[in-house]
Amino acid sequence: MQKIEAVIQPSKLDAVKDALLAIGVEGMTILEARGHGRQKGHTEFYRGREYTVDLLPKIKIETVVPDELLEKAVQAIITATRTGKIGDGKIFVSGIDEAIRIRNGERGAAAL
Repeated sequence: MQKIEAVIQPSKLDAVKDALLAIGVEGMTILEARGHGRQKGHTEFYRGREYTVDLLPKIKIETVVPDELLEKAVQAIITATRTGKIGDGKIFVSGIDEAIRIRNGERGAAAL
């Protein structure tokens, strides 16, 4: 099993959810986050005054998938989010040793 963590633009959330559901990824956790990467924020004007926004709104999606679904899930996220511009996001993949469904004690891939 593999855990996928994707940090994406908030406007791309629905597209990513739909893409993951289409390939059979049923469970995911969505978190609202703030942060920046290389772009280091941006400058805006409000009522004639300039100010810097250095922590940008982001969405973090976490899901655990069976090994055989990993590449499809990563490609679905990339396809749904890529614009080719800075700030598209990042995907992190890490191994999961065990998953346990609390309700009935199922373990492994059955718990997903």
